[in-house]
Amino acid sequence: MSESGRAIRFPPRLILASPIHTIAFGFGTGLAPVAPGTFGTMPGVLLFLALSWLHVQAFALALLILALLGWAVCAYSSRKLGVHDHPGIVVDEMVGYCVAAAPLLPALGWMDAPLWLGLLVAFVSFRFFDILKPWPIRWLDQHVGGGLGIMVDDLLAGVFAAAVTGVLTLLLGEALVPA
Repeated sequence: MSESGRAIRFPPRLILASPIHTIAFGFGTGLAPVAPGTFGTMPGVLLFLALSWLHVQAFALALLILALLGWAVCAYSSRKLGVHDHPGIVVDEMVGYCVAAAPLLPALGWMDAPLWLGLLVAFVSFRFFDILKPWPIRWLDQHVGGGLGIMVDDLLAGVFAAAVTGVLTLLLGEALVPA
């Protein structure tokens, strides 16, 4: 952020010229002029769909690996850009969304709602918790620095959103799908 409180805008060619910045900026979605976190969550939907057919343990391992890689990517990108948690760094949103959508895994076998509905519930609930940052998400956001600080608040927002996703999708599924 600049002294005026506005996000520093980096030229897209600077971001997209570096593979690590490209990943950190969600393959360019974090370059959106408004709501980069919302736009940056969108590739998370595709990432979840790609991982969703893994068995639950493999999905959890993949999320752990993605979170660790995201931590490193966020640390590198923010350090190189000289801006901690630049709004355009959205790889944390992508991984956080995968956490939020975890209750939709087919391997769990208990979701009756249409997949599109579950994906939408996960998206909206994740963005809700990521934007509002209720305690302890806000505390983590303000007190944990570096790449870990960038990742951890979104992972916890994903956990909160996963609870909402599981409950709402189950309730809506029962309402929409006849027995």
